[in-house]
Amino acid sequence: MKFNTQLLHGKGVGKYPDGATIPPISQVSAFAYETAEELEKIFDNKAPGYAYTRIGNPVVAEFERRVNDLEKGIGAVACASGMAAVTAALLNILGAGDEIIAGSGLFGGTIDLFGNFEALGIRTKFVRHITVEEIEPLITEKTKAVFGEVIGNPGLDIIDVRAVSEFLHDRGIPFIADSTTATPYLFQPIACGADIVIHSSSKYINGGGNSISGVIVDSGRFKWDVSRYPGLEKYKKFGPFAYLARLRNDIWRNMGGCLAPMNAFLNIIGMETLGLRMKTICSNARQLALAVNTLDGISVNYPLLPGNPYEALARQQFNGFGGGILTLRPGSKDRAYKLMNRLRYTLNATNIGDIRTLVIHPASTIYVHSTEAQREAAGVYEDTIRVSVGIEDAEDLIEDFVSAIQSLQ
Repeated sequence: MKFNTQLLHGKGVGKYPDGATIPPISQVSAFAYETAEELEKIFDNKAPGYAYTRIGNPVVAEFERRVNDLEKGIGAVACASGMAAVTAALLNILGAGDEIIAGSGLFGGTIDLFGNFEALGIRTKFVRHITVEEIEPLITEKTKAVFGEVIGNPGLDIIDVRAVSEFLHDRGIPFIADSTTATPYLFQPIACGADIVIHSSSKYINGGGNSISGVIVDSGRFKWDVSRYPGLEKYKKFGPFAYLARLRNDIWRNMGGCLAPMNAFLNIIGMETLGLRMKTICSNARQLALAVNTLDGISVNYPLLPGNPYEALARQQFNGFGGGILTLRPGSKDRAYKLMNRLRYTLNATNIGDIRTLVIHPASTIYVHSTEAQREAAGVYEDTIRVSVGIEDAEDLIEDFVSAIQSLQ
């Protein structure tokens, strides 16, 4: 199947009661059984079924299967938010004394999270870009994971996933890829060697801006050495499912960051149009970037612009697409605010991946807790405007942005 057909008819799509074409919402806290013996078996993982929505729910499981099918993993675990997914994915294998190598071009909330990890004895070493050349000098015996965003948000640096994964696997280190901004439509990191894939599914997968959620997908290919990852010791009997087994039965389950059934349902409805939306969004973003790049007094960053250092990698890795985000720099914070306030077809909101075009001033919002050095390393400056392009008609978006930029002169 091709992508859009797979969304509707792939192996992750189940059959539903009474001939329904979409899954029912199991909006319950707990599930009842006829006998105590039945419930005992379910709690002890000796029989299939659901006991309590925090640890499993039918519509949430359907969402997990569908995302896993797109990413071609062996299983997925859905979480209450993208940040909950990042937290659980890393704490599943990390402990006091361990180190992470991460790209500097991360979402501000992830940078803040890594600061929280310091209190747990987990140190993060940041590199400007996730490349073999930059991460190699920082690897030690304590390095237990490398983490990066496939397309940085909002810096828009791009990771060569195949090159980085191959390098790390030779050293027994997993690569954990946040692929939120790439989406399964542009790219499947597991096919290029990534070990764990994370999505903030609140964004493009949902598409409508109506649900907070995250999801973790395991490739099942990494060879976990339990002497280096002792938390997986009791789960090694599950073979390639060891990481998922611990995640679902330990860290994720105990932290309680489960996805609400209603949000899982809304994600399923949204993701069925992911391919259609991403095709339009990426086309709009490219046309808008090319149009405003010709104007005076504005600096534009978009991977497919001529001369962009990631242009060739983006075309090769993402099948000719460049994603749905671009950034503008009009020269000062004051000019950035004036430009944003003069736009007619955008919303000033802190999200990406919506069907509507959204703009935000990252330095004063999502990076407000970061240091100046952290902001600049992430590609965030006092005059940076992040634009998350929607599905409006490209001609209207171009006219709107061109008019607002020209009014600054």
